[in-house]
Amino acid sequence: MEKTIDIGQYVAVAVKWLTDNLRPFFDFIKVTGNTGIESLEWVFVQTPFYIIIALFTFVAWKQAGKGIALFTILGFTLIYLMGFWEETMQTLALILASTCIALVFAVPLGIWAAKSPTANRIIRPLLDLMQTMPAFVYLIPAVLFFSIGKLPGAFATIIFAMPPAVRLTTLGIEQVPKDVLEAAHSLGATSKQILFKVELPLAMKTILTGINQTILLSLSMVVIAGMIAAGGLGEKVLEGINNLDIGLGFESGLSVVILAIILDRITQAFGNKGLSK
Repeated sequence: MEKTIDIGQYVAVAVKWLTDNLRPFFDFIKVTGNTGIESLEWVFVQTPFYIIIALFTFVAWKQAGKGIALFTILGFTLIYLMGFWEETMQTLALILASTCIALVFAVPLGIWAAKSPTANRIIRPLLDLMQTMPAFVYLIPAVLFFSIGKLPGAFATIIFAMPPAVRLTTLGIEQVPKDVLEAAHSLGATSKQILFKVELPLAMKTILTGINQTILLSLSMVVIAGMIAAGGLGEKVLEGINNLDIGLGFESGLSVVILAIILDRITQAFGNKGLSK
């Protein structure tokens, strides 16, 4: 069937205009971003594996209990023995960098959407688009803006993983009891004081759930980002697919699962501890 409306053409023109006119800006972001990600990656890779395992085990034990601590020891040890330790640390660095950047944008946007009905009406459909668009599509502008490598992988990951944090931040702020806000107003608290001393602390459980979801979505997107040479476990999974190597595919996929479970349980535990306090 012949096209009657070619929306993609206008998107392509807009992306081309951006790449042609903002090339110095994108180059600066690429150099800065790659430096930051590679520095974090260097720290994880160069730190002896037993120290990383000990640190994660300690955090898991303090936050999530003995069961998750034991799983952390066994899971990370298995990854090391399978020979995927360096790739796992590369993936972890990319996840943490992407999640931190996503949260820098997501939390303020979530607060803004909760405070302004107009902003909420604008932001909500954009989040719907970001969540429902096939993840592979984000790789196209990422490569056009930043070429291949770690930064375009982080760029695509940020776009894909940010919506849950925005939505849950908005939800958390909106669920703060009205009588608590009225009491704070009656005591003469300013809007800034109410936000930081009342709304955000009471919404923290929901916000931490959004952070948990952002981390897990970042992990799933980082694997896809292996298609554009982002490194880490994603490239190993892709290598297994391309070579029809069942063993490589299973082992690298199992490493992703182990890392996902550890990060999920620890971040969930942080949320539960925050609620109990």
